[in-house]
Amino acid sequence: MKGDLIENRIIVWNIEDSRALFIAGYYGKPIGMTKPKPEEINVPLILDLIEGLYLQEKSKLKVFHTKKLVTQKELLEICRKEYHNFDKKYTVYKDFRDKGYIVNPGIKFGCDFAVYQKGPGIDHAPYLLQVYNSTDTISATSVVLAGRLATTVRKQFILAIPKGDKVDCLALDWWRA
Repeated sequence: MKGDLIENRIIVWNIEDSRALFIAGYYGKPIGMTKPKPEEINVPLILDLIEGLYLQEKSKLKVFHTKKLVTQKELLEICRKEYHNFDKKYTVYKDFRDKGYIVNPGIKFGCDFAVYQKGPGIDHAPYLLQVYNSTDTISATSVVLAGRLATTVRKQFILAIPKGDKVDCLALDWWRA
């Protein structure tokens, strides 16, 4: 499959490839379609850079920029420029994807990732994920804010702390006494 790097996104123009990638793991967003059913996809697909790098590593996508093949090393450097703390976030993204979860950007929830067990449109994302460094301090206020956010949208908040190529997770659950 082929994608074109345009600014900080990758576009898969071929409709069959778009549909196949979406069906294979809910990669990307079909242009102009909100909550699409896989069989309804008849438009190009927009991928985030992190998804593109993951698919490139899995040999499922070739990325081009102005008709020139973008190497994995080149795409990694682009990702590092676009994302703050990219290597840590990518380790977490890759860990959850490799375990079979669907991982989408969590920007609308104010976190790094929203994580689905089955996929958008099939289930709601049960987890909100925020990536931390093992040396980060987390204030009580940050924990309360995370808890309030997760409770409001009925999700579990997970602190993901990458250590090398492994990820430690701390899940925060909230309940009323």
